[in-house]
Amino acid sequence: IDRGTLMIDVAGAVVGQVNGLAVYSMGDYMFGKPSRITVSTSMGRAGIINIEREADMSGSTHNKGVLILSGYLRKKYAQDKPLSMSASIAFEQSYSGVDGDSASSTEIYALLSSISGVPLRQDLAVTGSVNQNGEVQAIGGVNHKIEGFYDCCRKEGLAGKQGVMIPESNVKDLMLRKDVVEAVKKKKFHIYAVKTIDEGIEILTGKKAGEAKPDGAYPKGTINGLVNEKLKELAEGLKKFGDEEKKEGKKGSGRKSKSSKK
Repeated sequence: IDRGTLMIDVAGAVVGQVNGLAVYSMGDYMFGKPSRITVSTSMGRAGIINIEREADMSGSTHNKGVLILSGYLRKKYAQDKPLSMSASIAFEQSYSGVDGDSASSTEIYALLSSISGVPLRQDLAVTGSVNQNGEVQAIGGVNHKIEGFYDCCRKEGLAGKQGVMIPESNVKDLMLRKDVVEAVKKKKFHIYAVKTIDEGIEILTGKKAGEAKPDGAYPKGTINGLVNEKLKELAEGLKKFGDEEKKEGKKGSGRKSKSSKK
């Protein structure tokens, strides 16, 4: 990471990109390391594509986490329209197996960013599993993960805004190194504890998540509002594209029948 071989940003904001966190063990030694997670979205019918799974590099727990993302999107945004999109999720520069669901909330943030077009802060790293209701759940290795991202930020230079977002249910597990605790006390490094995806997306984007109105719509300009509008556009666009294909197909079959009669 210091030499730039592993690409990790600790400043700025990028659409569809977020810093995830993983724990690695080498014998008795364990350490946390950030990993770049990216999402690319488009009109389509494929749904969420787990690139790690397609490459046979994903474990069953991670696969389950990705399936939960689809359930979350359907429940929140697809009550009045179909999910007409294709989205690919990748752990960049990952050359070994990926397992566990501790990055599922991280993947949702990158997905919402890619759909809405709103960039995510790169001075934050994220960990936490999620359920289909959007509640952020506890994970393992929280201390190693925080310390791993802190070390990366410290070597780049602490700017006073960097930090890690963790599940609120993991706060009781915190037993951090003294230097990390001191940095947090001096507000050079931050730890954010969140209960829901809506709380987390507000921290990562600086925009309101937006609560659903009685009719199911979300306030304009909010993250949920932007995501909902984009998904509606994709659904309408795919329907229009499908209708045009049907018309072209009917014209083609009509020409064939006329020529056969001749």
